[in-house]
Amino acid sequence: MNAATHRAGWSRLPLRAAAFVLLTCATILGVSAWREWAARDAVLKGAETEMANVARSLTQHAEDSLDLLDSGVVGVVSRLEMDGTEPATIAKLRTLLEARKKAMERVHSLAVIDDQGNWLTSPGTIGSTLSDDAFFRHHQLSPKREAHVGRPVKSLLDGEWVVTLSRRFNKPDGSFGGVVLATISSKYLSHFFEQFEIGRNSSVALMHGDGMIVARTPSNDKFVGRSVADTPLFRDAGLQRPAGAYHFKSPLDGAERVSFFKRSGRYPLVLLATVDKSELLAPWRTAAISRMLYVVALVMLIAGIGAVLVRQLQRGQRMAAALVEKEAHFRLLAEGSSDMVTRIGLDERLRYVSPSSNRVVGWRANQLIGTDALAGIHPEDRPQVQAIVDAMKRGEKDEARVTYRNAHRTSTEVWLESTMRVTRKDNGNVDGVVAISRDITEQKKLETKLETLAIEDGLTGLANRRRFDERLDEEWARAYRDRSSLGLLMIDVDHFKAYNDEYGHPAGDACLRVVAQIIAAEMKRPGDLAARYGGEEFAMLLPNTDAAGCARIGERVRRAIREAGLVHAANGASGCVTVSLGGATCRPALERTAGVGTLIEAADQALYAAKEAGRDGLMMSVEMALLPKAVGQ
Repeated sequence: MNAATHRAGWSRLPLRAAAFVLLTCATILGVSAWREWAARDAVLKGAETEMANVARSLTQHAEDSLDLLDSGVVGVVSRLEMDGTEPATIAKLRTLLEARKKAMERVHSLAVIDDQGNWLTSPGTIGSTLSDDAFFRHHQLSPKREAHVGRPVKSLLDGEWVVTLSRRFNKPDGSFGGVVLATISSKYLSHFFEQFEIGRNSSVALMHGDGMIVARTPSNDKFVGRSVADTPLFRDAGLQRPAGAYHFKSPLDGAERVSFFKRSGRYPLVLLATVDKSELLAPWRTAAISRMLYVVALVMLIAGIGAVLVRQLQRGQRMAAALVEKEAHFRLLAEGSSDMVTRIGLDERLRYVSPSSNRVVGWRANQLIGTDALAGIHPEDRPQVQAIVDAMKRGEKDEARVTYRNAHRTSTEVWLESTMRVTRKDNGNVDGVVAISRDITEQKKLETKLETLAIEDGLTGLANRRRFDERLDEEWARAYRDRSSLGLLMIDVDHFKAYNDEYGHPAGDACLRVVAQIIAAEMKRPGDLAARYGGEEFAMLLPNTDAAGCARIGERVRRAIREAGLVHAANGASGCVTVSLGGATCRPALERTAGVGTLIEAADQALYAAKEAGRDGLMMSVEMALLPKAVGQ
């Protein structure tokens, strides 16, 4: 009976072996196909990430370009509402707008339009009217004062496609006075997009919120002004989010594309960066075919080996040995990981440390095993890490990620990012924590550098406009709470354009740096802030400073700059670089209807009065009343 059973088992062995071989071959093919598909997905995900970076960068550029236009438009609106639309004012503005247009490449045109839609500052368009244009009707019907970005239109000046940014200005009685219009050429945006080389058959398109193409590369002239409002990007509710990946067949050229779209948070703009899907996947497809041919050959080899498996049982032992060898190779790869892998026991001592510890923290694995896992963490960061480890030991968290400073054997310290996960026994109780740590010191340095660039003016080293606006809001709120006063000085270099024309822009930059150093030297208190407000204009924010104190500081700045003796032959009788200053102070708690804009406007009007009074002087606005008085000329 036992012999018969044994023979029956041997007779079924070929069938079992064949089933095993078929299962193995199917598994290998399935796993290989899955890996190739995963590799394909990785290629697509990488392209989505690259397109996301391009979309965010170009969206930021478009927003910055519109912000640049808007800053000029705001200044013109303020001048028109302050001085009116008399011929002398318009003549000055025409000269100013032409100068700004020449100074900024991205500006296509700057113009002022009266309340009837007639051009006031564009002689090339005399006889035409804009009263029926969408942007003009928008401002005519809406009392809102914010900037309006319109659909792309063809310029009346030269027929180019442009994007319009406009603001309304009012007459003294508050009624509609007209529109200040600025435009950016579609060609400028398209040429800027061409600088991003993201693929031979890639494309970048900037679209208005209603689906009309503003600029595109390549073939901008062919596609600008076309509407794609009927595409899923503008129709599907699932795509009406701020940003996301988007795979589609282009209605413009019929190509399958992998893309990323980004909707501007401030303007009605959508940026779409795409790459040709077939071009993107071509290298993967070639490599996948080669790898799959290799896998098929391997499967056929396994099938051949399986055919003789019944008569060569020893083959199983050799295959087992081969599997052990492969396992050893995989372990070797794991041990060679660039990230440091550690296992922490419940006593918070290191039970296992991977060899990469020597690269990450400068200590060999055998030197760290058995030591306190948190010993090298910076004292200021240790409580945070300790709290996370304690929570994981108690079972309150299964995983966590933390960034901290850690001592390095050969340097002061390094920044580490650790991903931690609890390990459990068969009964579910926590028995330790596994941490995977990587060195992110260079990333931290880059973040610090980017933070500095975000708040500092690159030419003068003073705070930039963005930092000034943030601090002004903060100090206004603080002055309101403390019922204290807040002072502001606006400083403008006299005849700076003439200085640049006479001595060149490098000398102009050097002049601005000297002026900035003098202004910075007058910041005697930690709370004071000096900033480059724009161009040759500077600002000093003086918390807890009354009008007399503000005037004293402004006079010291004016005198110090004059005494610096920077030669300026075109500056009238002085013959040296001078500045005009406008100052204003306010007690926010007493001026409940005032705001930061009121303070800036008061200082600006005082500065304007100083210039009108002959320059090289200081004017103070009396308690926000916009009635300047001269100080120390």
